[in-house]
Amino acid sequence: MTLPFFLYGPRPRVGAASLRTTLRAAILAAAVASWGTLAAASPLLSEVFYDASGSDDGEVFVELAGTPGASVDGLVIEGINGSDGSVTVSLELAGSFGSDGLFVVADVDAEGATAVAGADQLLSFDFQNGPDSVVLRDALGVALDALGYGAFDAGQVFAGEGAPAPDAPAGSSLARLDLVDRGDNALDFAVTDTPTPGVGPAPVPEPSLAVLLAVASAALRRRGR
Repeated sequence: MTLPFFLYGPRPRVGAASLRTTLRAAILAAAVASWGTLAAASPLLSEVFYDASGSDDGEVFVELAGTPGASVDGLVIEGINGSDGSVTVSLELAGSFGSDGLFVVADVDAEGATAVAGADQLLSFDFQNGPDSVVLRDALGVALDALGYGAFDAGQVFAGEGAPAPDAPAGSSLARLDLVDRGDNALDFAVTDTPTPGVGPAPVPEPSLAVLLAVASAALRRRGR
């Protein structure tokens, strides 16, 4: 049976402008989804203070950034010797991220006290000056995040991500710039003259259209494989 023309009619033509609008919306949606995954990756190393101006006792700390209220039980922070790759520090964490999404583990002195105000967990430890690395692992030993700092010579062991961050001078810390993990310590961290335990990195920056399009293109290429 042949249907009347007005019931099926010709297929509507999609104008070029409409097609571009639809395509752009799809690209932006994919970009936002990919950017959200990138920015929400957690937990992350947020700040590391390993070299005080005087004695390190009770001064050293590591700040993590993660999901507020999430448990840190089972997470392990390791210090990796840049000379031979040996583990110089191993800290088993216990507790949970605060409502601000931060967790600070601090060193204690011989009396069991710390100079780090508001620390969430107290342990005895001290990281070496660079070139060295600090690695955050889950309960299975999988690396979740890593920070390598200092100038690594040939034959030395860099356990960080991308290129190393600079070696912070005495009294300064290495702090994450924001909550986006770019996988490159030189881009993610900077020297902070005054350590700021419990403050945390800046919020995730709003990506520009160019960044969104770049992320979307990568996402679409991955889906097309």
